[in-house]
Amino acid sequence: MSESVKRRRKGTKRIAFSDSDSESEGELSMDDLAKLVIEKEELLKLKHKEIEKLQDRVVRSYAEIENVVDRTRREAENAKKFAIQNFAKSLLDVADNLGRASSVVKESFAKLDTSKDSAGAAPLLKTLLEGVEMTEKQLVEVFRKFGVEKFDPTNEPFDPHRHNAVFKIPDNSKPADTVAVVLKSGYVLYDRVIRPAEVGVTECPPAPDAAED
Repeated sequence: MSESVKRRRKGTKRIAFSDSDSESEGELSMDDLAKLVIEKEELLKLKHKEIEKLQDRVVRSYAEIENVVDRTRREAENAKKFAIQNFAKSLLDVADNLGRASSVVKESFAKLDTSKDSAGAAPLLKTLLEGVEMTEKQLVEVFRKFGVEKFDPTNEPFDPHRHNAVFKIPDNSKPADTVAVVLKSGYVLYDRVIRPAEVGVTECPPAPDAAED
């Protein structure tokens, strides 16, 4: 056998031996594998917790955005609905004056003796009454179109948000603090009171003195 062939065989044996050594060094024991699995599981748990926190933040942020959108929408709707509040309040006295004028003309017309009406006042009063009533009706229609409504709280329990008590009336026939008399009607703009009604409310009359019995 030649020297060159012998050298090649010896080199092959050395290479095979070194490969088997590297494989044995790269192998992991069962304990090492178990530790590695535990480490990976702990890492996964941490990642899951981070994901849950991020999901919770996203849900909370989305809810906050929805709340802001809803609040902004409500504020915009209220601003639109109640934009005429001051203007409407300034017209309430006009409505009161028309109502008083209508009542006065009706009373005057009812008291007028047409048989003695030599001056022809009856037709004039009738025309005046019709004009006042027509104007009052048109104003009520305009109010209603823009959400302004008059309310009469007679016999309602007293509510400081809707009523302004001017005086009290002794009355046993109704519960105490019941609206008995309305001096001036109240008005609402949609669901908001823009003028409380001026009223008189009931109170229990004082008990008679024992000495007088």
